[in-house]
Amino acid sequence: MEHAAPQRRVDRLLAHYAESHRHPTNELIHVVAIPAIMLSIVGLLFAIHPWVAYAFVAVSLVYYALLRAPVFFVVMLAWTGVLLAAVHALGSLVLPVSATVFVVGWIFQFIGHRIEGRKPSFFEDLQYLYVGPLFVAELGLKKPIDPIRFIGNSRFSTPSNRVLI
Repeated sequence: MEHAAPQRRVDRLLAHYAESHRHPTNELIHVVAIPAIMLSIVGLLFAIHPWVAYAFVAVSLVYYALLRAPVFFVVMLAWTGVLLAAVHALGSLVLPVSATVFVVGWIFQFIGHRIEGRKPSFFEDLQYLYVGPLFVAELGLKKPIDPIRFIGNSRFSTPSNRVLI
């Protein structure tokens, strides 16, 4: 008798998260809004004091390391490096830009969930606020994204017209 390998925690979290993120428009919104919200959070914390942002990034990376998913950890490490560089580049505009992006990003997130017809996963467990970036990373790493299905009727999407981004 063959036994299935136990599913990793990260896989369980992503599978549960994906249940409320199936609509193509909601997925696209998440692909844009989650990185924007991540940038805004790091920026808002940086506006308090740079070391507050660095501490948040460090704690976040510890969370991702504890998931024992090396590919995701490397992606998140690179992603946070880009976020910190962007926040540094904003200079004195970091607070107003971050505050604006935070509000707009969350408005779009809730619009996406309205379209989806499901509550955001973090309403069940705040841990899913950390899973959202992994979901976006997984979309970029594994799932073919078809821009056509975001524009019009998804029934026109076929495997032959999919592209990876």
